[in-house]
Amino acid sequence: MPAKILIVTGDAAESLEVLYPYQRLIEEGYEVHIAAPERKKLRFVVHDFEEGFDTYTEKPGYTWPADLAFAEVDPTQYAAVVIPGGRAPEYLRNDPELRKILKAFFDGDKPVAQICHGPLMTAATGALTGRRVTAYPALEMDMAAAGATFQDTEAVVDGVLVSSRAWPDHPAWMREFLTVLRAKAPAT
Repeated sequence: MPAKILIVTGDAAESLEVLYPYQRLIEEGYEVHIAAPERKKLRFVVHDFEEGFDTYTEKPGYTWPADLAFAEVDPTQYAAVVIPGGRAPEYLRNDPELRKILKAFFDGDKPVAQICHGPLMTAATGALTGRRVTAYPALEMDMAAAGATFQDTEAVVDGVLVSSRAWPDHPAWMREFLTVLRAKAPAT
């Protein structure tokens, strides 16, 4: 039976940051479940970098069903968790069920992959204190406030925590995450 990976996300998550790891982990042989505040069709967004804009732009993205609600998640059934970015982390970090889930992964020393604005959720659990991370560069002060050391690079590995800046860094992020994941929790 394949090991299970959990992706925690919600509406306005970055499409690529959900679907790239989802498909890559299935390709690797893992069973992947998407959890959100409730079971429903999620509406993702596409963030892009356009000349002349001071920040990224946002357009409607793909839709995808959530397999289960946060309240239904048993973290002991999962080998690792993936935390996509987008705008979803702004509101998801306030969800007590989500914070319990993420805390269980850190307490269990299980692999955690976070990208872009996803670290806002792990910061809300207090799990970033004393760690090295990267995130979307605009979050540098947020990461410092969470007690982390920010590094502006494609991927940062700190034990079982693998973080990345944004979807252009997917190859480095998944390469590093899969190295950690294969060592801690092979697919089969």
